Amino acid sequence: MLQIGKVRCDELLKACGSPLYVYDETQIEKKVEDYQTYFKSENFDTEIVYASKAFTCVALLEKLNAYGCSIDVVSGGELSIAKKANFPSENIYFHGNNKLNDEIIMALEYGVKTIIMDNMYEVDQVIHLAEKLKKEVHVLIRVNPKVEAHTHEFIMTATSDSKFGISIDQKDDIKEMIAKVNDSEYVVFDGFHSHIGSQIFEEHAFVAAIDKMIAFIKEMGEPTSVLNIGGGFGVRYTDEDTPIPTKDLCIKLIEAINQSLHTHDVQLDKVCMEPGRSIVGEAGYTLYEVGFTKKTQNKEFIFIDGGMADNIRPALYDAKYACDIANKMDQAKDYTYEVAGKCCESGDIIIHDAKLPKVETNDILVVYTTGAYGYSMASNYNCLNKPAVVFVKDGKARQVVRRETYEDQLALNEEKELQL
Repeated sequence: MLQIGKVRCDELLKACGSPLYVYDETQIEKKVEDYQTYFKSENFDTEIVYASKAFTCVALLEKLNAYGCSIDVVSGGELSIAKKANFPSENIYFHGNNKLNDEIIMALEYGVKTIIMDNMYEVDQVIHLAEKLKKEVHVLIRVNPKVEAHTHEFIMTATSDSKFGISIDQKDDIKEMIAKVNDSEYVVFDGFHSHIGSQIFEEHAFVAAIDKMIAFIKEMGEPTSVLNIGGGFGVRYTDEDTPIPTKDLCIKLIEAINQSLHTHDVQLDKVCMEPGRSIVGEAGYTLYEVGFTKKTQNKEFIFIDGGMADNIRPALYDAKYACDIANKMDQAKDYTYEVAGKCCESGDIIIHDAKLPKVETNDILVVYTTGAYGYSMASNYNCLNKPAVVFVKDGKARQVVRRETYEDQLALNEEKELQL
């Protein structure tokens, strides 16, 4: 029987039901410690900013705060979880390409220190609202460095026509954005942000983006104290993936930053990075119970009690995962199966051609590396309830997000007359 954090998978399902998201706290802590230890320089301060869109809940944010991390949020909903966790507002960065007025106001009133500006219209709006509320806020301008990384087209963020940020070629527009900020009473310009994509394995893509951004800072000639180099560091989903070890990656990035600062004669007070998936991805597991099986002309299916509602990535990105039968870890994998979900879609296949032992009803399927973009992208498709989330460590388990119920979903079905 597979154990996660020294806790048996069957005991977890007995206590919390299936499907179930499980996080190994020790793995999360080790990743955070590696980033905090190795992303360091004698020439500038550094800051680890967790990209909470990968996965967020109160318990995780409390842990990250205890480790001295900052976080970024991209919506009022993510900010509301940060507030519930009493996450320090001065350690929150607010992202997004189309922040709503209510979200900007929420960030300002909570005292969020830094907003990442995406476009000229947002500059005007943040200045207007900050002055109206008399709230000071610092800003970074998101610049698209136009460094294309080898990853899925849906998660590239630095192509010429990306929806994120302002092109590095639009220097006059960027200067105008900075001038508007500098003329304002409550908004303070700190520097720039860039991000080239997600699930990237080639270090040279990050190095190229860093050098391009520091050369850009030199060319702009604007007083700049902060550079945020983004995230996007890859994780291992299957044996085909070869992520760079966190220690090696951090050391190489620091070397690249120092070299580029020297080459272009630029000084910075602080450099930030934004790991998300790489902190929680491999620490997360999803457990399912196997229901029926079915043979067709060319395939044999095993049906699980979850699917694309709790993991949309295979259908959305053609993402690949590895799996095992948690209660048959000592048996040979002599059979090939299609692992299919219960949603009413032909595309609800979690894993193609999975090599497993002989699978039977009530077996426990474990899918690895589901800690990022599993729960955070979960839906109620087919009115399925979202699974619970459990943290495990050293033989102990705690539920940190309860399982959704039908009553939770029905509570939104309220009818009222509208006064138009």
